[in-house]
Amino acid sequence: MSISFGRAIRTNVNLLIGVAGPSGSGKTYSALRMASGISDGAPFAVIDTERGRSKHYADLFAFDVAELEPPFSPARYLEAIEAADTAGYPVIVVDSMSHSWAGDGGCMDMQEAEFARLTKGKEERADAFKLLSWAMPKQQHKRMLYGLLKVRAHVILCFRAEPKVEMKKENGKTVIVPKQSLTSTDGWIPICEKSLPFELTASALLMPDHPGVPKWIKLQEQHRVMFPPETKLDESAGRSIATWARGEQDKQGAVRTEEWETLLKEAPDANQLAALWKDCYAACRRAMDKAASTRLLAVKDARKKELGL
Repeated sequence: MSISFGRAIRTNVNLLIGVAGPSGSGKTYSALRMASGISDGAPFAVIDTERGRSKHYADLFAFDVAELEPPFSPARYLEAIEAADTAGYPVIVVDSMSHSWAGDGGCMDMQEAEFARLTKGKEERADAFKLLSWAMPKQQHKRMLYGLLKVRAHVILCFRAEPKVEMKKENGKTVIVPKQSLTSTDGWIPICEKSLPFELTASALLMPDHPGVPKWIKLQEQHRVMFPPETKLDESAGRSIATWARGEQDKQGAVRTEEWETLLKEAPDANQLAALWKDCYAACRRAMDKAASTRLLAVKDARKKELGL
């Protein structure tokens, strides 16, 4: 069979977005806001493992909900996601995806059951079968991930996050400090398979001190234009990234000029203003939006005068 190549064109890209955070960080609300923007107001689907918590927002967004009960195996999650995709929903929100890893019947429970089956209660077999006991759960988790890549709908995955600590030597003493990892912020780490956040189109960690404001775990260069610094995940961000996924130019301003204007106007000093303008100008260049660049340059110059620069 011959292999042929064609020019790459971005069109109908399947978005997989991760939103993680502890209680009070706004992850569910932020996911629903983005879903509403991506769907442009059309009803979307929510797969709820949190005993109907998503229904708290039923008056604010148009969505249909299915409550997923244990066992929370990756295969069950994929079955629910594929059912929503078959039903034709434009966006699917999963809240929470963490149960597929650490919930009742999730991967960690599956590993424990497999370990018990392989060792048959004999301690001398523990070392030999510890790694092997992960083979089946991880294989099912991988099938779920491959299944997600085939879904036509855009998918937003919510994850719980938990604090982790580690011991370090400082000045000859052992101290306990927040654990540092590629997915952590101040020791808070998403509850999921450790590589999953990097398999997604974009993934963010939210914190209770600034609900809804993302600290990015993964955000590609071409997507930064859609998420100005210190700006909450909202409908506007959803519309912008959905427009990008369709391969279209955002006619309503992919640069999100109003958010950038606010940031520039509130810059407290020359250093902050210069740093913001650098990011702002880069965003305009990536979006090839000369009108936004001109407008925001005027805002920046006006703020310089206000600061006496």
